[in-house]
Amino acid sequence: MTHPIPDVIDFLVGPAPGLDPIRAKRAQARDNAQKSFEALFSPQDAGTVSLEERLAVATFVAGLHRDAAIAAFYGDRLAPIARQGLAAAIAEESRKAATEGPYGNYPKGPLSKENEPGLIYKAGARDVFGARLAAGLEHAHLLVFRPRDASPEALQTLLDAGWSATDIVTLSQLVAFLAFQIRVVTGFRALAAAQKTQTAAA
Repeated sequence: MTHPIPDVIDFLVGPAPGLDPIRAKRAQARDNAQKSFEALFSPQDAGTVSLEERLAVATFVAGLHRDAAIAAFYGDRLAPIARQGLAAAIAEESRKAATEGPYGNYPKGPLSKENEPGLIYKAGARDVFGARLAAGLEHAHLLVFRPRDASPEALQTLLDAGWSATDIVTLSQLVAFLAFQIRVVTGFRALAAAQKTQTAAA
């Protein structure tokens, strides 16, 4: 990134001075979260998963979680480096693909009674995304909403679209990190709002 952020979680939460003592008690967790963000989005060597792909997936996943602020955060970083039409297509696609989960099918056995039907997402705008990114978005949607459907066949679809085994690990890390980041930010926002209410009532 061209403009490093000292602590991206603090940035996404916004002004909340009362959280500083709380986060200071978990300094290692705070540092590790920031290092994970930097490793995924400003790596010294991005390898074969480009920064454009990383930010596209992040914007899409944040949109699936319906966190407009975090989607905008990644979308704003995607726009200047993205191929023509990509940023707008990602934003539109995340709106179309958003649903409720988890759902899907467990392997045949005792858990099968908990199977739930749901959207099997197929990426649109394939002329903009290309086969590789479209497959990556479809897999990200699977991991967010129907992880119980993860299978060798799902991984083979990524391989067939040009994702290497190492690329697939990176893609999975991106989706997992976004889920973690969004949960943490949501929790801190709620805590900051509660502290603000208590202060106002005092």
